[in-house]
Amino acid sequence: MSIALSSMTNADLDRKIIEQEARQGDLMLRAVYEFLGRFVLYPSEHAQTAHTLWCVHTHLMHLWDTTPRLAFLSPEPASGKSRALEVTELLVPNAVMAVNVSPAYLFRKVGSEDGPPTILFDEIDTVFGPKARENEEIRGLLNAGHRRDAVAGRCVVHGKTVSTEEIPAYAAVALAGLGWLPDTIMSRSVVIHMRRRHRGEHIEPFRRRIHVVKGNEVRSLIAIWAQAQSREIAWPELPRGVEDRDADVWESLITVADMVGGDWAARARAAAVSLVSDGRDREASLGVRLLMDTKAIFGDSTALFTKSLLQQLIALDESQWGDLRGKPLDERGLAHRLRQYSIQSRQVRIGDVTLKGYRREDFLDAWKRYAPSYPDNSETSDTNEKKQLNQPHDVSDVSDVSVPTAHSGECVQCGGEIDGTECRHLIGERTVWLHPACERFFQSNPPLVPRSDRLPADDSYPDMPDFLYRRAQP
Repeated sequence: MSIALSSMTNADLDRKIIEQEARQGDLMLRAVYEFLGRFVLYPSEHAQTAHTLWCVHTHLMHLWDTTPRLAFLSPEPASGKSRALEVTELLVPNAVMAVNVSPAYLFRKVGSEDGPPTILFDEIDTVFGPKARENEEIRGLLNAGHRRDAVAGRCVVHGKTVSTEEIPAYAAVALAGLGWLPDTIMSRSVVIHMRRRHRGEHIEPFRRRIHVVKGNEVRSLIAIWAQAQSREIAWPELPRGVEDRDADVWESLITVADMVGGDWAARARAAAVSLVSDGRDREASLGVRLLMDTKAIFGDSTALFTKSLLQQLIALDESQWGDLRGKPLDERGLAHRLRQYSIQSRQVRIGDVTLKGYRREDFLDAWKRYAPSYPDNSETSDTNEKKQLNQPHDVSDVSDVSVPTAHSGECVQCGGEIDGTECRHLIGERTVWLHPACERFFQSNPPLVPRSDRLPADDSYPDMPDFLYRRAQP
């Protein structure tokens, strides 16, 4: 062995060391992955990969600019959220299980001289629920502490003297709770949607007194590997679609995977794309919901009267606008909600009538920024927008929402380009495409029928293309 080593060049020795470290890192990650999988039933392999990388990243907190929150959420109890935190406790450094803790306790723990703790916060829904006002300080800590050098300012009274102090807030945090979290937390989190096990799904029962020894062994593997890592980081190239706040969330986890190498780099990127995509399916805020619904209602119309827009909003299937705190959305409420997006009502002329209403062109920028299914920045969409801005706002009828001609690459309801999220519908022998935001509105209208099946009264629309004609069910 000594002869073989003596014949190797420095480059060969360096490569040998790197390969050995990579093997140790791979063995370490696989040990974490398998230990977690024994006791936690994940909704997907991507979720288990994310949890594995998150546990390892807590041992390298001095390297990161940001640390993602890890959120285990479910609609019902007994879905494995608390168990996930209990298993995590054995694998992370300075674990602090937090349930119904005081703000002062939490701040002192985070600012401890023993190093940043890993906070495992169970029943987080009690913090962000109806009594959230009582926990504003904890909310502030969780919001700010994801970024390095974040501090919490406090006033301290010594006798008659009042002084200020800054307590470090940077710490890794895992959360578990029912329902949803505020957007300020969700946007900083890797979200894992847990589910209750059915009878055909089995995992190993977790008993801390039995499994703590194995858990400590795995944690030691992580710690030894982490101590051997250099402070010089080769920051990764993130996959397409993981950007802005999502990039802050996933950068450290993908970096861990790249440091280990092997197939973990590809697995980490696949997990990022999958979980980021799942996160975009979460329930939109009322403001974004309003923009999506108005987009579906406008269709190709260049202007709508306020009363007509409100009537159609309230008439939408599963609409929230008919019951907002016991009252339907009115002109004042609509104006207030749209004003946040720089959209204001004005006098619009439709045919021979002039009333208060909204112009389509005033919505274009907000739709593009906040409505998920709005066309991307392509030359076609930009050109179309410019044409719409130059069109007069005099339209013949505001009560009908016209349907654009459907062809490959367009939504049959709004005319926008398809973007990979649309649904396909078969109408006779024709195939049409609908954005998810447009599908609900489209289906609430009478179905499309060919001219040959029209009732006699339908001949009053001789210029209506066969494919776009609508009539009520006979």
